[in-house]
Amino acid sequence: MAVQDIDVSATTAASPHTVHALLVDGATWPTWSPLGSFELERPADDGSEGAGAIRIFRTGRLRNRERIVECVPGRRLSYVLLEGMAVRGYRADIDLTETADGTRIRWHSTFRAKMPGMGGVYRRSLTTFLQRSVDGLAERAAALEGRAAGNG
Repeated sequence: MAVQDIDVSATTAASPHTVHALLVDGATWPTWSPLGSFELERPADDGSEGAGAIRIFRTGRLRNRERIVECVPGRRLSYVLLEGMAVRGYRADIDLTETADGTRIRWHSTFRAKMPGMGGVYRRSLTTFLQRSVDGLAERAAALEGRAAGNG
């Protein structure tokens, strides 16, 4: 089965630090994304939600269990799906690039569908979900800094 690729982005007037702070605080995700709830199953070795932390997000009946695999303050957060959606090898890299006016947020995900023929269906659905997430993240970060957000 083919690897599915999703690449969405937005820009915000907020700093990369503010955006990253939201990403590493799973409790904020339901406030700026379509996710319903958050639970920290296990923090990273240093007690944070950094690399090694396992987080659970629920939306409706779907429960996704994810492990953070890379956390670079102000630059990147990457996670992999441990269980939940009917996909294999799901990985998301959220990269933050400082711009003259704030931050460009790029959310890139790859995966393979478990069921033949379902890759495109999952990709379309997840693209919409992730675009809503990145747009909400950009808006929330800008609001925290009291600035206007723009999408890119």
